[in-house]
Amino acid sequence: MAGLVAAHGPFPVTGPKDGIDPYPALFRTIIFQQLAGKAAQAIEGRVLALTGSDAAPPPADFLALSDEALRGAGLSRQKLAALRDLAEKKRDGVVPAGSDIAHLPDDEIVERLVSVRGVGRWTVEMYLLFTLARPDVWPVNDLGVRAGWAKAHDLADRPTPKQMMTIADHLKPWRSAAAWYCWRATETTTP
Repeated sequence: MAGLVAAHGPFPVTGPKDGIDPYPALFRTIIFQQLAGKAAQAIEGRVLALTGSDAAPPPADFLALSDEALRGAGLSRQKLAALRDLAEKKRDGVVPAGSDIAHLPDDEIVERLVSVRGVGRWTVEMYLLFTLARPDVWPVNDLGVRAGWAKAHDLADRPTPKQMMTIADHLKPWRSAAAWYCWRATETTTP
């Protein structure tokens, strides 16, 4: 790992950045899932135009739109269902406000946000790591982190997610940085 730190410099994510509302980030993430960037941007633009918003519309505004209008903007049935679920859970307080997020532990944020249709643990972990800059996010299911750990430690095989659960315990509470360096390890060519 010391070689990765030397090769890639300091971990660029600084924080904490608590107070960043997950609703707009998840709204955009759902639209962009499994789409090419330009196609997703076009759909996002059409959806935002329907609501008159520059970013994720307030839940009530989004929920007031008809399925037909949103499908006409390019949302698939699955994305529409996921965005409606997100808006409902934001309205109902399941998806916390940015002002509340600073007081919640990572596990509770994960539990709340994965309850939204179409939002998985990995998506929430990326939000915790890169948006909230939480210092101890360890995405054990991420193939890049597993492959990077194996490469950095000269292992013949990637550790399993179960092995990853405890493999970096000695790096607590800084496993976010370790994950970032594992991703860099997969980009590093060794002779």
